[in-house]
Amino acid sequence: MVVHEEGEIMQTEQEPTRELTKVSMDLTMLHCPLCLRPLTSLVYECKGGHLACVDCRVERPRNQRQCQKCERSSGFDMRSTAVEAVVSSLRVVWPHEGYGLYVTYHKLADHQSVCLVAPCKCPMPVCGYEGPPPALYHHISNAHPMPVHRIQYGKVLQLQVPLSEPRLLLFAEEDGRAFFLVGGVLDIGAPIAVSVVCIRARASPLPHYVAKLWANAPPGEPKGMTDVVKVEMEVTSSKDPDDVDLQELTFFTVLPKLLAGAKLVSLHIQIDKLTS
Repeated sequence: MVVHEEGEIMQTEQEPTRELTKVSMDLTMLHCPLCLRPLTSLVYECKGGHLACVDCRVERPRNQRQCQKCERSSGFDMRSTAVEAVVSSLRVVWPHEGYGLYVTYHKLADHQSVCLVAPCKCPMPVCGYEGPPPALYHHISNAHPMPVHRIQYGKVLQLQVPLSEPRLLLFAEEDGRAFFLVGGVLDIGAPIAVSVVCIRARASPLPHYVAKLWANAPPGEPKGMTDVVKVEMEVTSSKDPDDVDLQELTFFTVLPKLLAGAKLVSLHIQIDKLTS
């Protein structure tokens, strides 16, 4: 059995220490009747056995902390240890097929926002494919003409990016992470802007990623037009990178003098992985 750090996720590929039996139940029975959210590991009850979550017991105005279902309107003063045991042990199948994961029910919503294998959308317009970030590398390589490059964290990669459609995928084998390099013109007649998006849950925790971008002048330019680091940016995360507005990102502006009528712009990129 493999369990997540907080114990809420269990892989089913290996035999668990305790047998997991499929059951059917109305999960709303494990929701707080006051706020209708899933009960967590702290559950309280009144003398009549009616339940309340810890937030409702503490945060509701004092005149609303009494149970309205009891004749004497007693308060939620006792811990419901039996219900807490059920809430803490109840796991549901992670709703995306093929992952073999069970997630603690009351942590399901939180897990969806940070899961490392949560399905993300293909950055190509009109494509409806969704899959975990590592699968995007194989999908785009086989299904789309978008250039795909492998990168190593902390090392510089030189790219030739077409100005007509400045978008490509960068794939880090170290952790299976996919990055979408996207460019565009912010205003008519303005220079091209380039940015990087990490394809993963938007609220993902550590690690964070930092990208450094700089450009070369076209061949034949006067001496002195050397590589100069132009921008260092924290990489934004998104499950739908094609839907991200370039103007909402930190971006690198490729000045017109670095283009000089060229169809390709020579970019250098380095992505660093920060674990703290």
